[in-house]
Amino acid sequence: MRFRLGLTGSIGMGKSQTAAFFAEAGCPVWDADAAVHRLYGSGGAAVGPIAAEFPQAIVEKAVSREALRGVIAADAGALKRIEAIVHPLVRADRAAFDEGHPEAIGVFDIPLLYETGSEAEFDAVACVTIPEEIQRERVLARGTMSAADLDRILARQMPNAEKCARADYVITTDTLDHARAQVQDVLKDIERRRHA
Repeated sequence: MRFRLGLTGSIGMGKSQTAAFFAEAGCPVWDADAAVHRLYGSGGAAVGPIAAEFPQAIVEKAVSREALRGVIAADAGALKRIEAIVHPLVRADRAAFDEGHPEAIGVFDIPLLYETGSEAEFDAVACVTIPEEIQRERVLARGTMSAADLDRILARQMPNAEKCARADYVITTDTLDHARAQVQDVLKDIERRRHA
């Protein structure tokens, strides 16, 4: 039986590293952010529809995320219109990946899994977590955003405690070895569920 595991967690919680541990263990991993990059890139499926709606967001035949942020800042209704274009394309990308990997346990790395109401599409959900102060340290250490930027992102996301409470599995990413061991535990439990 095919098993679909949704993997989620807020920014800076260690989700990408945890996804890498699932891949290391032999699971095919689909990454929502990577799918959006493909869709926005030159020749990507989102370029035409976004160009028709927001021509100022296209730079060198690709969607510019920076220009898109400007559009969203200037127009309160823009985000909903962008999501109406992008979300169905992301779902189609995910479905194509799913069909191409019918084996065993597939992992779907989706930052906004709960926020988009996608949890019902998976057999189980794993949420990564660390204390809030470590999360802030990690994100701000990247040097790509300010504390105010981080606060804005977190305000749009479901609180971490609520995500963890709703998840079937919680993976604490305090150290690499601990996170890797928990991934192995999750996979053992999924195998048990698949053969129960």
